[in-house]
Amino acid sequence: MNTKQKLLKDIFGHDHFRSFQEEVVDTILNKKDVLTILPTGGGKSLCYQLPTLLMSGTTVVISPLIALMQDQIKALKDLNIRAAMISSSQDNNENARTLQALLQGELKFIYVSPERLSSNDFIGVLHRIEINYFVIDEAHCVSAWGHEFRAEYRNLNRLKQFFPTTCVAAFTATATKKVEADIAQSLQLENPKHFRAKTQRDNLEIVCEARVTNGKTQILKFLQTHKGLCGIIYTFTRKEAESTALFLCEKGYSAKAYHAGLSSDVKNEVYEDFVYEKIDIVVATIAFGMGIDKSNIRFVIHTSLPKTLENYYQEIGRAGRDGEMSYVYLLYSKSDEIKRKIQIDEALDVQYKQTALQKLEQMYRYCISGNCRHKIIAAYFDDEIEECKHLCDNCTQGEVELQDISTQAQKYLSAVYRSHQSYGGNHVIDILRGSKNQKIFDANHETLSVYGVGAELSKNEWSVIADKLIDIEAIHLGEFRVQKLSSLGLDILKGNQKVFIEAKRMQPVVNVEEKPEELSLDDEIFEQFKALRKEIALSHEVPAYVIFGDKSLKEIATKLPLTKEAMLDVNGVGEVKFEKYGDAFLALCHEIKETYQDKLEEKPPLRKLTKTYLDTHELLKEAKSIEDIALIRDLGTTTVLSHIQLLFEHGKITQAQKEKLLEPLHIPLGIKHYIEQGLQLGTLKELHHYLSLYEHLYGTKKEEMNNELREY
Repeated sequence: MNTKQKLLKDIFGHDHFRSFQEEVVDTILNKKDVLTILPTGGGKSLCYQLPTLLMSGTTVVISPLIALMQDQIKALKDLNIRAAMISSSQDNNENARTLQALLQGELKFIYVSPERLSSNDFIGVLHRIEINYFVIDEAHCVSAWGHEFRAEYRNLNRLKQFFPTTCVAAFTATATKKVEADIAQSLQLENPKHFRAKTQRDNLEIVCEARVTNGKTQILKFLQTHKGLCGIIYTFTRKEAESTALFLCEKGYSAKAYHAGLSSDVKNEVYEDFVYEKIDIVVATIAFGMGIDKSNIRFVIHTSLPKTLENYYQEIGRAGRDGEMSYVYLLYSKSDEIKRKIQIDEALDVQYKQTALQKLEQMYRYCISGNCRHKIIAAYFDDEIEECKHLCDNCTQGEVELQDISTQAQKYLSAVYRSHQSYGGNHVIDILRGSKNQKIFDANHETLSVYGVGAELSKNEWSVIADKLIDIEAIHLGEFRVQKLSSLGLDILKGNQKVFIEAKRMQPVVNVEEKPEELSLDDEIFEQFKALRKEIALSHEVPAYVIFGDKSLKEIATKLPLTKEAMLDVNGVGEVKFEKYGDAFLALCHEIKETYQDKLEEKPPLRKLTKTYLDTHELLKEAKSIEDIALIRDLGTTTVLSHIQLLFEHGKITQAQKEKLLEPLHIPLGIKHYIEQGLQLGTLKELHHYLSLYEHLYGTKKEEMNNELREY
């Protein structure tokens, strides 16, 4: 007899449920309404895919995106679960065959768009079948308060009118408390159970930087330090998407552009090339990605400011859905905010304009803030979390050099005050820089005592100072973004409060090129498994991540199982998938064991992470340096270094984090010279052996050697 745990392992390949999954599954099995808010990658689909296998009848899944439906159906069919969809993308014959299979009880899942539920004919079809429960995916689209409201979702209250005894399971990754309440009310859910996970994604590293010119050099640097990964680059315009994709291709990357101006055939080709791993990078406008079910996207780059934190959170959520470490990189400039404002001003609805401008302001404040980025996002969604300590640029920057900008702040605040607190930031900066703008003369502001007193600073530098004053709430923004002084602002103006800013924010960003590194043995082996997965995916006509996710693939590449039993111990490998693909992967494991026999024997086995290593990891989360950890734990520097290396090998810290920790360390030039001379005669391991032997044989001569080094 099937049980939850047996299905979880045999069908889905997992040994344990993730947070909230089992509770949601149990609620559905008990035929109760449920509203679940899980971050992207939290395992929402399993919550509604597993229960139906323990129930009679068909599950009706309502989703706004055809691409998402197609991907989920392929994944379900690969697990030998009967699923299909009815959509406008299929011809009449295909839809007719699907309807016939549905009426005959042959399907466990039927996927439809919300518009389909507006049809009384389709409602009539649903009355003729046994429905175990309804699933509403992307449920935030129901709410007028959400960032992607869709009018057709409002009609989904018909479900409770026509099927009052059938439970509804609604899912979303993004919802404030206000949106959550609106979803439950709009869908007329009956005493629903609410499950709301923390918004923080523990596997996302977030970095925001001021953009230099078009940002292409910064993108290139990012890709060089995150080599071999697949991801999405979001651009502001179609033209930028095209030019960036061309630039990356010229630099040797496999990339294609995707935007609304392309034909359907071209867009479908780019989409399929990406999910089947024929290309690594898609450069796109926001038209791409919402419906993608690809679990192993490793990075998301924004080349300009997103519209809202909701959009941003959903877009970065496409990275690392399999739980593996992934990277988020946002490039921004003040000009982005201006472009977004122009778009918003084109809208006719005054209330929409005000709300959109407020959300844009919050997005820009996020970019320039020095606070924990995960914490800011969580607060936006009414969630309280601790600072991430090691997963964003602000928390990992260590000791920050501060610059006193109190005098400049007083000048700025004085200009705001003397212009009667009736203008926006650009006008205030024009006053300070002595601009000849006609608007200055129309307001007689060239006669103000502060006119031209800030000419020594650029417009960008004054923008940074203004951003800081807004960030610390010395300035409040009124209607139409007019700047007004707060009580703190008055204190600063009077000289009662000092203002400091991170020195780097007042400095221009410099371009730095980095050379790509050679593949390690582990990377080389992993690439072979990726190539096999891609080959199998193409032959089975399913996306590569449907075969095995990156997490499972890395575990296979590390463990190199040689038997079925060993293969089934890998997380994500169940009986169903082993029967389909197991033999091919076992064959490659045997081949690799033979091909790399000498190298694998030289490679020491991966040690377990015992408490001492985890204690070091906790201190790293608190942004402690190697020197700090050595002092706190009373350990030698080399011991701490060995901990860091093992934590890196286990994926607890990233390559970038490791390199940043090692930056302050250096070897005296004389010692370095001696080591390099020794390496001409043998390996580092041999050199270490002879140094130890030297200490025992010639210990009395150590002082003489030390003196020689000092003279050197």
